[in-house]
Amino acid sequence: MKSSNPLQREAVYEQAFALSERPMSVVGTTNKLLILSAVMLISAYITYYHYMTGHGDFVNMLMIGGVITGFIIAIILAFKPLTSPYLAPIYAFSQGAVVSGISCALESAYKGIVMQAVSLTMLTVMIMALLFSTGVIKATEKFRSILIAASMTIFVFYLISFVLMLFGINIPYFTQNTPLNIGINIVIAGIAACYLILDFDFIQKGVEKGIPATFEWYGAFSLLVTVIWLYIEIIRLLSRLKDR
Repeated sequence: MKSSNPLQREAVYEQAFALSERPMSVVGTTNKLLILSAVMLISAYITYYHYMTGHGDFVNMLMIGGVITGFIIAIILAFKPLTSPYLAPIYAFSQGAVVSGISCALESAYKGIVMQAVSLTMLTVMIMALLFSTGVIKATEKFRSILIAASMTIFVFYLISFVLMLFGINIPYFTQNTPLNIGINIVIAGIAACYLILDFDFIQKGVEKGIPATFEWYGAFSLLVTVIWLYIEIIRLLSRLKDR
């Protein structure tokens, strides 16, 4: 199975068979995802505590550090998936600060938005899982190619925007609530949702191929990346809609 997804390449399977251990399973991957989620929640609570106690500058530092750490780890794991048992928990901890910081700020402005975003994110994950399991949406090569091109474009845009904002340069997409920006937000959220199909496909193919259980961490990491991305896009979209 050839893939354009940098986190789910054929090379991942090739590296997997160099190991000798029990095979990967859906249950094992789910358990790893729960562990990573717990780690992320611990970090999120720490960030929430500092936010509520008025340490806004410290929270901003945690968020910036989380973005940078998460970016570095994602790049490493794209090429060294065997390190996922060690780096995936660090990624989860770093992203807990990012997600919590964003959530705290938006919850202060729009009461109840976090619960709405969490509910919509979980609903979207379940719907995409159902569509994948029933074969309504399949991870074809064309599907992969379109998604990877779109996601890489978004990634480059976000990376450039983050660097510019560090230097105090405002990006209209993040500061202006126009119909065009709302439309772009919806499209990006849709792309993030579709990316779940690639995550599910990787896990399913990994189980079918009988690759070693070490890659349960990698599958859980990939899925967590997408769910976090989806949540951030959904909560941003909800905040835009509430503003209007």
